[in-house]
Amino acid sequence: MQESNQFMKEPVGALPWPGPVFLVGMMGAGKTTIGRALARALDWEFVDLDHELEARCGVRVADIFDIEGEQGFRKRESALLQECTQRSGIVLATGGGAVLSEQNRQALRSRGLVVYLRANLDELYRRVSCDRNRPLLQTNNPRERLAQLVSEREGLYTQVAHVVFNTGTQPVAHTTRQLIEKLNEFHSPDTAEHVSG
Repeated sequence: MQESNQFMKEPVGALPWPGPVFLVGMMGAGKTTIGRALARALDWEFVDLDHELEARCGVRVADIFDIEGEQGFRKRESALLQECTQRSGIVLATGGGAVLSEQNRQALRSRGLVVYLRANLDELYRRVSCDRNRPLLQTNNPRERLAQLVSEREGLYTQVAHVVFNTGTQPVAHTTRQLIEKLNEFHSPDTAEHVSG
């Protein structure tokens, strides 16, 4: 477990350890929005895994799904995640399905502090219902599909997370301040702390 403690040796920014911080959770949970605000508050770099993948491939995530299927997308996602999780001083927003791979979960859990941003189904659906760049929701009943994905992934998010944080409906600035307060209280990467925001 030596690697899992590396990121806590020297305090950097507003936190008692130098990061990185990895955000996991469902589409619509706020990983990009909160992640960007958190990185700005800490004066760290923000990386959105999906956006980084799109920049490198030159096409949208939805197009990668169309061309290579979900399996091809997951392969590219895992390779990029392995690279990004080795960087320090970053807030990394992962894709909603990144936790499906055991290799990804191990990399996340051992190389940084993992925060599961959790929101209820109604809130998730409200945030993503008009987003056409969600290939997994291009079905006749997207809300039912979203509920299925939440059911399939909830246990994996909880398993990989050091901290579980409920995003709620507060403004981003308020939510980010609450999250930073909770992260400042976090001291042991070996036990998950369930906190509410």
